[in-house]
Amino acid sequence: MNICGCLIHVAQAQLPTARARMESTDGVEIHAATDDGRLVVVVEDTNEARASEIIMGLHQIPGVISLSLNYHHFEDLSQAASAADPVLQPEI
Repeated sequence: MNICGCLIHVAQAQLPTARARMESTDGVEIHAATDDGRLVVVVEDTNEARASEIIMGLHQIPGVISLSLNYHHFEDLSQAASAADPVLQPEI
């Protein structure tokens, strides 16, 4: 599982359309926004695409001036699931 925190700057004139497109993208959540087009966005892997692919798609939205990755967390869920299994301890 990838979780990416991004800062995105969108041209103010295109902000409503760009924001709507981002909000309709699976794996994307907008957590904060300013009136001048700066957005705090979290991108996560989905069943259809990795976070990195989603981020590349966000770059292509008309009006996006810049996108910077400011936080990245990776967790291997298969290892987390096996770690949650109880381990039998030998009796003494």
